[in-house]
Amino acid sequence: MWSLKSWQGRFLPHPQPAHERLRSYAGWCDAVEGNTTFYATPARETVATWAAQTGPDFRFVVKLPRTITHDRRLTGVDEQLRAFLHAIEPLGPRAHALWIQLPGSFTPADIPTLAGFLRRLPPSHRYAVEVRHQDFFADPRATGALEDALATVDAEWIPFDTTAFFRTPPTSDAERDAWTKKPRMPRRAVALTDRPIVRYLGRDATDETVAGWQPWVRTVAGWLREGRTPTVFIHTPDNADAPELARRFHDEVRALVPALAPLPQPEPQEPLTLF
Repeated sequence: MWSLKSWQGRFLPHPQPAHERLRSYAGWCDAVEGNTTFYATPARETVATWAAQTGPDFRFVVKLPRTITHDRRLTGVDEQLRAFLHAIEPLGPRAHALWIQLPGSFTPADIPTLAGFLRRLPPSHRYAVEVRHQDFFADPRATGALEDALATVDAEWIPFDTTAFFRTPPTSDAERDAWTKKPRMPRRAVALTDRPIVRYLGRDATDETVAGWQPWVRTVAGWLREGRTPTVFIHTPDNADAPELARRFHDEVRALVPALAPLPQPEPQEPLTLF
């Protein structure tokens, strides 16, 4: 997700070839969600261009294809998994974690399937799991069972915090669209590994987004003081200001943890014109 149309001429040069936009995005943020891989395994040559546009410390959190997680529900997927791992190999150390996003229909009863899948994964990668069934959050036994399954392979649990978004009714077209599509997920601020990952959904109104992330600022600062290396992704319904908001969040955390390194300095972009 580095080619949003509304970013061009603001966060990214315009015009700019699509295969060069990641390089410009990496001037704003040092991590990205690899969401396009959910819909199809990319060509290895395409992934090589992603690596070429980013430094070795850039973080990709790459989502496994839906054929593995949703269609086949982690069963009988050896061939698809091998193809995916082969495709993303050019990322090298940039593959910060492989993201296993499970559907809302994946319940605590399916934990043995997940545990078996995790045990078969190669140890050369780090893994992070996102669940959406409410019982994982509401039932302490389900929470503990999932944490135990993840602990066997040192996998992280990715929270998708949508509490700020659903706090008040939508007020824009983008918010109304997201209201019907995004899951209602609680805030879960428990790190299982040294590399926690957080997904946060705010509002189109910046002040509401910033107010909603304040608990995360304190949580992330605490993780850093503990020696962890957290990665946080900031979303809004239209994502128009996402790179700028991500930098603001980083600055707020850095105010509490001055030793945190600053983000890269982006190159200024010329505004779009009619001529």
